[in-house]
Amino acid sequence: MLTELHRKGGCLCPQAKEGKIRCPLIVRPNSEDVVTGHLVHALRILNPRHWLSDLLNMALGTDRFKRQVYRKLRIEPWVNKPRFPREWLPWDEGSTQVDLEFSWENPPTTVYIEAKYGSGLSPQTSGDDGQSGFASDQLSRCVRVGLREGGYYREELLFKRAKRDFILIVLSPMGKHTLVEKYRNQHFLRTALPSGYLLETLPKSPFIGQLGYGGLRKVLTERLRFYTRPERKVIETLIEYLSLKYSTVPERSWRSSGYDFSLAEDS
Repeated sequence: MLTELHRKGGCLCPQAKEGKIRCPLIVRPNSEDVVTGHLVHALRILNPRHWLSDLLNMALGTDRFKRQVYRKLRIEPWVNKPRFPREWLPWDEGSTQVDLEFSWENPPTTVYIEAKYGSGLSPQTSGDDGQSGFASDQLSRCVRVGLREGGYYREELLFKRAKRDFILIVLSPMGKHTLVEKYRNQHFLRTALPSGYLLETLPKSPFIGQLGYGGLRKVLTERLRFYTRPERKVIETLIEYLSLKYSTVPERSWRSSGYDFSLAEDS
């Protein structure tokens, strides 16, 4: 984070440009993984009681989650999920990696965060030729993988999988994705997903949402006075970093929503 904030990301030397050597330590300014890594590092430090329920409510547009103590809370980046059953898909597909996952046990809940920066949601998986009529975009893939993990599909298993509440959030500089609104419609979701007829039920609606950097800033600063001094410093640095990333989004058209992302002090 500090490397980018202080313009120390570096550049490729002539030998690297010619392909003679490789420079793995260069921080690529358009890397989504770098943003995700800094976000995870900051959120692990902060008291989740002051931000987690607010983040979920803002992303989903509801007042569904109350402030609480989270039992066995885990905040993990780049979590690999098992391959979706091949017999449920009209195409071949590999395993899925979730950019960021929150999970806790009171009640059992799993939250997937799909973090985007300079690119949008992939329109279809590489194995889909578009002839099946079912959705294979990146968001629908995360939805069905999460629903299966949460125990919402009807499966013949030796031991029945206990249900977990499931939430999926797209985090991006602007927080504007048309697919999110489409999949919040449960009837559309069931018909769009391959093997949707195997869904016994769905999580409490809405369970799909989105959040922009401006919304994340608001979540972290609204209860700033309740954090310790070290925590406030973490928030200040993260907001400064996200402000930098917001101002340098490669896809300029994403910046049309007009978030006020200034670093003014909150009372």
